[in-house]
Amino acid sequence: MSDTAENQAEGAAEAQAPAFQIIHQYLKDLSVEVPNAPHVFQKAPTNPQLSVNVDVTLDQLAEKDFEVSLHLNAKSEQDGEIQHQTELVYSSIVAVGDLKQDMLQAILFIEIPRMLFPFARQVLTSSVINTGFPPINLAPVDFVDMFRQRIAAAKAEMANREEGEAVN
Repeated sequence: MSDTAENQAEGAAEAQAPAFQIIHQYLKDLSVEVPNAPHVFQKAPTNPQLSVNVDVTLDQLAEKDFEVSLHLNAKSEQDGEIQHQTELVYSSIVAVGDLKQDMLQAILFIEIPRMLFPFARQVLTSSVINTGFPPINLAPVDFVDMFRQRIAAAKAEMANREEGEAVN
């Protein structure tokens, strides 16, 4: 085969290579608590306050392999008393191709969590139902906005560090 044909074949193979591949996904950690049972079920429910926190963490396993973890923490309180609290970590192992740093970050902090979210939401909802409370109906999460906030916080922290070093 000529050099031109080999280059075209390599270029076609690179174009077909996926930017990332989810190798495995799994429930890494789950904690479900109803600390005030059984008397919490004896009270007539009024208007419980529900709070849900979402976070994404990343752990590099190898040069091109990462563990992406989606953290969902949900807590329901009524009259200052916790009704139920659920914390879960739903993770995946992801292999990435040759990507620029900004594209890599976007895939790991936006695309992968977006793909994991429906599975994590289902686990959270099932867990809450199994505590005897009504399901939590989570709306889709804006992972793009979360990523932007993460970048802004990192920039602010770096600016504060540089400012502190300039003073010293």
